[in-house]
Amino acid sequence: MIKDKLFDRFPMDAVYALHNGPRLPVGQFAIRSGPMMAADDTWVVTFRGTGGHGAVPHLAADVTVLLAEFILSLQTIVSRNIAPTDAAVIKFRVGGTARSFTKDVRDTIERRMKELAHGLATSFGGTAEVIFNREGIPVVNDVRFTERAIRAAESLVRAKNVYGNMPQIMAAEDFAEMLERKPGALMFIGNGNQSGELHSPTYNFNDDALIFGVGFWVSLVQQELHHDLRVSAL
Repeated sequence: MIKDKLFDRFPMDAVYALHNGPRLPVGQFAIRSGPMMAADDTWVVTFRGTGGHGAVPHLAADVTVLLAEFILSLQTIVSRNIAPTDAAVIKFRVGGTARSFTKDVRDTIERRMKELAHGLATSFGGTAEVIFNREGIPVVNDVRFTERAIRAAESLVRAKNVYGNMPQIMAAEDFAEMLERKPGALMFIGNGNQSGELHSPTYNFNDDALIFGVGFWVSLVQQELHHDLRVSAL
């Protein structure tokens, strides 16, 4: 949509989104200003060594031990290179993902991963190739439009059912690309569904949430139109 020049074809001042939240009861909303959902990156590290015989292991560059050392060393990126007040998660298989909320943390993860891979490979007599792909960017809600989303939700349900400072989550969301270009906010709407997590084959959408979703958009539009009328009258 962005590549198709959405914002050029349809000029707009702000963008909003509702995201399904199966862990929230129906009739509840959750949001936070600033970074709310993480950037996600993918990485693949290939180690190359030399083969050998079990009787003379000292003549080989054992990539099995090298890989084990690398996996253990990855844990130090978060524990020793990322400030305790920041958040980051790394998981691994043949490759893996890295998730973070700020550019500085993202840069640190990539830099340290490459340093560890190449440094360990050299110490074991092997080589390393690191591919680090920056995929999605973090969802960052504008504080002004977060407040507007909260007001719209609170006009629909009781204030106690609107969580304005929800915890950050490490999941990623494509709507971040729109928020990078236009101010706005993404809010979670409760689906109260115990059938399974999002993207799970067992997940079954709870239709009871629809009335709250529609109500939110109606309330938000009314609020924004009223705001525009007040501004134009000044």
